[in-house]
Amino acid sequence: MNLTLDIGNTAVKWATFEGKALVESGKWKVESGEWPTINGIDRAMACASGDITKVQPWIDSFSCHFSIFNSSTPLPIQLDYKTPETLGADRVADACGAVSLHPGEPCLVIDAGTCITVDFVDAKGVYHGGAIMPGLKMNLQALHTFTAKLPLIELEGVEKAPVLGRSTEESILAGTLGATLLALAGYVALYKEKAPGLRVLLTGGDAERLTASGANGWEHVPHLTLIGLNEILIYNEK
Repeated sequence: MNLTLDIGNTAVKWATFEGKALVESGKWKVESGEWPTINGIDRAMACASGDITKVQPWIDSFSCHFSIFNSSTPLPIQLDYKTPETLGADRVADACGAVSLHPGEPCLVIDAGTCITVDFVDAKGVYHGGAIMPGLKMNLQALHTFTAKLPLIELEGVEKAPVLGRSTEESILAGTLGATLLALAGYVALYKEKAPGLRVLLTGGDAERLTASGANGWEHVPHLTLIGLNEILIYNEK
């Protein structure tokens, strides 16, 4: 059985797989130290945008073959990117996951996390790069930090963006979520012109919030990064 880990700044997401089939998944806060006990693992792979040393004792408890994804890891896709050594592991894993789910089809992957990434993979499985933009929380923080009177709005409990803001708080949410959604819809429209039959996959912590706010027709894949890491593990077993 394979284990994949997505180690972020505040949380770790994990999933186990039998072949390509997802068996179990979970998430926990890094600072909690409440690491899960997972048995029967043969191979494991992690990508880390956060501080991996904070979970190193848990990683060291595994007796299986464990690897950290990096720019030299062999991939089941091709990269057409000027600086592959600077390319985020989560972006690559998302692309591998998209190709696994929709082989032979062009895919646009939107990962709505701390930052929002938009990445294009063509029908031949070649990754061409994309865009990075501030995430929802980052935008809200910026509005508060760089103005004198706008409050800091928290996303907790916010299920979707109001179309019309009838208070300052609602107006900030309408602007932040609405502008982000319109920007992403613009990217989707541009890429659909370039690649007919384009699949649009949405993942990341704010994916549900964007879907509820109007991201219609985009395939929500909550565990796309972990699925992609599993594909990389399978590829390296050959």
